This record gives sequence, structure tokens and C-alpha cells, in this order.
Amino acid sequence: MVEPVETDAAPVRAFWQDLGLPGLFDVHVHFLPPNIQEKVWAQFDQAGPKIGRDWPIRYRGSHEERVEQLRSFGVRRFSALPYAHRPGVATFLNDWAAGFAAAVPESLWSATFYPEPEAPSYVAAAIEAGVEVFKVHVQVGEFHLDDPELDKVWGVLEDAGTPIVAHAGSGPVGNEFTGPGALARVLDRFPRLAVVVAHMGAPEYAEFLDLAERHERVRLDTTMIFTDFFDQEAPYPSELVARLVDLQPKVLLGSDFPTIPYPYAHQLEGLQRLGLGEHWLRDVCWNNGERLFGAARDESRSSSGPPAP
Repeated sequence: MVEPVETDAAPVRAFWQDLGLPGLFDVHVHFLPPNIQEKVWAQFDQAGPKIGRDWPIRYRGSHEERVEQLRSFGVRRFSALPYAHRPGVATFLNDWAAGFAAAVPESLWSATFYPEPEAPSYVAAAIEAGVEVFKVHVQVGEFHLDDPELDKVWGVLEDAGTPIVAHAGSGPVGNEFTGPGALARVLDRFPRLAVVVAHMGAPEYAEFLDLAERHERVRLDTTMIFTDFFDQEAPYPSELVARLVDLQPKVLLGSDFPTIPYPYAHQLEGLQRLGLGEHWLRDVCWNNGERLFGAARDESRSSSGPPAP
């Protein structure tokens, strides 16, 4: 375990202040029910089969402590992104996440789903209630994005326009469910889906970049990419960096906080080292997230809002 230090906040705040931003908009942050969070961290501590390497967690603590850490960094908006790892757990995670969203005003009201008969019903109900973002993780959940059980779910999400953060790339350890193929097939059938590809699709960067270029509502998040830790296993190809300039409105800051093995500022330093300019950084670190979620969040919270915890 790597202990966070008091000075972690200073370079983060200096980064966004130097850019003239009001703070950071991080679309890839995790908060889970404590019992599930402990089990997830145990997999990282053991370098389990879906982790594949030593992965010390820097920001371990209660969710109250972690919220305060994000606030100290100046992360003004962030997600919770529960993800269902088996049938029957999504509604439990979604109920917990609704309470978290009610208690933490900076958070995006997050939810998840799994390929199961009940999914179209609970996804539609979550959208109606005001959920702002869904998360799916096919490597952990071991399902295909084009599973027939999800056909109605994709239709509901396409019509609603609610974004889905999808971990579909084969990093850190691929299996038969990962890779760009299933997402490409889903987008062929549901081309208006608002998908945020987690980790920029690592390590299949080029293929997921192609999907973002072809589909108007497909975006990429930067989670853990351009860091020394990821560069050891799946460095981002230098020949693809220039294409990120044209995709400037579609690249969103993500961090994977709290399950990262380095200071939060290291992700930001990696983005800065790309040399794509301050305008690009402003869009990635704040403007693009606000454009995607800001208005929808204000409207949904002002109507019904999540239930009180």
C-alpha cells in the first residue's frame, strides 16, 4: 500500500489554475459499496488474474475521505461508476450509487447494468429517475457488449442519449470478451450511442480511435494513459498522438481514482507532456466534460434528483 501525502493536492491545483480553469472534470472515478470496494482492492493487492501485475493503491480510505481528497485537488465534478460483475448485482449497486449521488453534489449520478432479462427495465427506470452515466466493464463482468440480452438496453440508451463509460479494451489483461469488435458491432446497429471508451481502449488504441472518428457520439477517456505505469505495458503509439488534436472535443479526462499507484498529478503531467497546447488541455480537463454532462446534470437534479441516502 502506498500512503498518500499531504502535498499531493498542490501540483494538481497548480495545473488547473495555470490553465485558468475552475477545476477539473474527471469522468472516470470509482466509488463502490464498502464491502465490494474491499473485494476489488483485494484483487489489486493480490495482483489477481485480471490485474496481472503489482498495483499498489495510493488513495485507499473511506469514501468520505476520498471525496475530501478529490475536493482538495479541485476536482469539481467526478463520477462514481459502479460496475456489475455478475447477474443480479446491478440493482444493488445502482441503489447504493443513488444514495452516494444524493450525498455528494459534485458526483455524476452513476449506474450500471448486466446482460440479464431485467436490464431493460431497470436501465429505463434509472434514466427516467435522472441517472447521468452508466458503466460497463466487460473484462471483469465477462460478457460481450453485443450479447442479445443487451439489445433493448442499447436501444433505450441510444434514444435517451445517456453516456456509457465502457471498459472494452484488453488492458490490463485481455480475455475473450475484450477488444474493439463487439463495440463496433453494437455501434453498427446503434450508431447514436453516447459511448466513452475507458482507458482510450488500451492497448487497442488505433481501433478504438477509429471508432471515435467514425461515430459522432463516441468519445475517449484518458484514464491512466500517458503515465509511466501504463507506458511500461501499453505505451500510446506516438504516431497516433496527432489524431488526438482533431478529436479534441471527444477526449475526456479520466483518472481511475482511487485505484491508481501514483500521485493524481502524474496523469495531468502525462497529458501536458503531449505538447498539444493549453486549449487542448482546457477542453480535455474541463470543457468537454461540462459539455457532455453539465446541462443534463443540472436539469436532472433540479427535477426529481436521486433519493436521499
